[in-house]
Amino acid sequence: MEFHNLIYEPKHNCVLITINRSKKLNALNKELIEELNHVLRYANEDKAVRAVIITGSGEKAFVAGADIKEFSDFNPEEGEALAREGQSLLFDFIENMEKPVIAAINGYALGGGLELALACHLRVAVEGAKFGFPEVSLGLIPGYGGTQRLPQIVGKSHAMDLILTARMLNAEEAYDISLINDVVPKDALLNKAYEIVEALSKNSPNALAQAMKAINNSFKKEGYEVEKTNFGKCFQTPDFKEGIDAFLNKRKPNF
Repeated sequence: MEFHNLIYEPKHNCVLITINRSKKLNALNKELIEELNHVLRYANEDKAVRAVIITGSGEKAFVAGADIKEFSDFNPEEGEALAREGQSLLFDFIENMEKPVIAAINGYALGGGLELALACHLRVAVEGAKFGFPEVSLGLIPGYGGTQRLPQIVGKSHAMDLILTARMLNAEEAYDISLINDVVPKDALLNKAYEIVEALSKNSPNALAQAMKAINNSFKKEGYEVEKTNFGKCFQTPDFKEGIDAFLNKRKPNF
């Protein structure tokens, strides 16, 4: 498949996806969302892939929001359909992937771009990155899960502040409220992301998938039941047997 909006690069045990619309500050449009869904499905099914890294092209933006021109004349029904389709194809899909997805945030992460980062399982950003939800200044609200994932990650008070004021945070402020996991110099961003991949790759792929599913379900009433069920599922896997054998024999596991 030919991609017009992204670059897909297999890297040893992971995949690097670069959103490649730098002239539009990597803004999300319908075609880009569909392309991301395609490559993420492929990566999720590839047993050689242990994790996925998503970043933006250029030095200005990770993703500076959605392409407003695409929906500037939508009616309420079309707007709701846009949100439902986008969440299903991309944001919910990322959150529920079996492979960890790391957002390597190289610049502005605004609106839909911040929602994309929030859907990822881990987030690392450069020192000059900026974060925010400007939607209320456009008469909108975040429509790709931002009103749900932001309070889950930073708490209700910080979420209310950021969404209602539409103000931007710098990387250090974002780190202080746990919006991102780490802040690094500009030239160290991908190296940091690859370090995270290497750390994840030492662990059981099945256990990572089950843990992420359980954590995601912690925000639902059945979360504890999912955790118990998935904990039990781990016992019947080769990964569990290898991990236990390695521990008992004081060696590194080979997953």
